[in-house]
Amino acid sequence: MRIASLAMYVSPPPLAAATATLWAFLRDDLRREGLTHVPDRLDAALSHTDAWLHPTLLLAQTCGYPYVRHLRGKVRLVATPVYGHPGCDGADMCSFIIVRADGPARSLEDLRGTRAAINDPASNSGTNLLRAAIAPLSRNGQFFSFIAETGSHLASIDAVASGTADVAAIDCVTYGNTQRFDPERVAGLRVLTTTARTPGLPLITRGDASADELLLLRRSLGRGIKEPTLAEARDVLSLKDFAVLSDADYEPVAELARFAHRLGYPEIA
Repeated sequence: MRIASLAMYVSPPPLAAATATLWAFLRDDLRREGLTHVPDRLDAALSHTDAWLHPTLLLAQTCGYPYVRHLRGKVRLVATPVYGHPGCDGADMCSFIIVRADGPARSLEDLRGTRAAINDPASNSGTNLLRAAIAPLSRNGQFFSFIAETGSHLASIDAVASGTADVAAIDCVTYGNTQRFDPERVAGLRVLTTTARTPGLPLITRGDASADELLLLRRSLGRGIKEPTLAEARDVLSLKDFAVLSDADYEPVAELARFAHRLGYPEIA
């Protein structure tokens, strides 16, 4: 049996249910098109990083930065979701640099010497975009006084809200979902500024997937966007479309990392 894992946007709970509904449609559609060994349910046991290079991977969602750093040539790009949240522009999306609503910061420069929360050093939205924004202001590779690695965007939101961190970069889809379904979580926060936009989190399949299988996946996703019975699930997910992007379309993600390196700021610090 193949595996499918769509674990990037499954919290708060309405998102998990909508994602499961979307998968149920894709599963049945792919089976009708003759694809074999399509899993009944999304895999909830594998971590998303383990799913990306699983030898039987059918479909997963990754982040743009791991894609350009480690996954190029090892997986195939299927499509990139187009979301309708503020901060999204077609398949591109930004991060919101957030601070506490009652905090003094009014510019990025005001963040010098503060404590930053990052979800993961390998994250585009939580680390790579923030690093690129701060790099021009860094001095001798330093800007913040402390970096806390939280493990997730929601945990980074909580760190800023609770005062254990002063700033974090949160992708606009996560922030929009949280505002909509868990507004109390962000009630004491404000967006200081936005980062550069880069292509969003792509759907991928294994590197040896055939051209026919790739086409089946893309056609099924296209039908999912038009399927009337998925209207509610798409609304919950703020899912508007799927865009087929090339490897070259993700090069700006790598270029932002190179930009920070050129300015002597290779790591968030």
